[in-house]
Amino acid sequence: MELWDIYDINRINTGKTLERGSKFEPGSYHLVVHICIFNSKGEMLIQQRQPFKEDWPNKWDITVGGSAVSGETSQMAAERELFEEIGYKADLKNVRPHFSINFKVGFDDFYLIVDDLDISNLHLQYDEVQQVKWASKDDILRLLSTDEFIPYYKSLIEMCFEMIQGYGAHKF
Repeated sequence: MELWDIYDINRINTGKTLERGSKFEPGSYHLVVHICIFNSKGEMLIQQRQPFKEDWPNKWDITVGGSAVSGETSQMAAERELFEEIGYKADLKNVRPHFSINFKVGFDDFYLIVDDLDISNLHLQYDEVQQVKWASKDDILRLLSTDEFIPYYKSLIEMCFEMIQGYGAHKF
């Protein structure tokens, strides 16, 4: 049983929890994290979901993502998801998300990491991840257009690639 902390519209923890799969009450939200790892060539590490996953089986996805469990901060959830899904250790205690996106029942924090890691050293979580590979922006956009990638907005993928050099809405 996975429990999620419930937040109000202002992202303030209400002290309530919700079991994964339960119905959200109006005005209740939870926290989700996504982490994109890029290499120095400007490629994103992407994962292919297992064929037996309920949502988007066999589809390619950004590096990792998932819901924060009760008691976790955004950073803690991002660290846990990275380690659980691909065996990558990160210290994000003093790192802010590059951006957050609101969705119907939550807040989705996006972290962008640059690291030339050797993917052959990763330990993929069997229940989640079939394989990983490095992909260019054009590779991902092609996978999106052929319905082989989770149906993110094209502009979201483009924004991730644009923002890997820093924070904020302006180029410096």
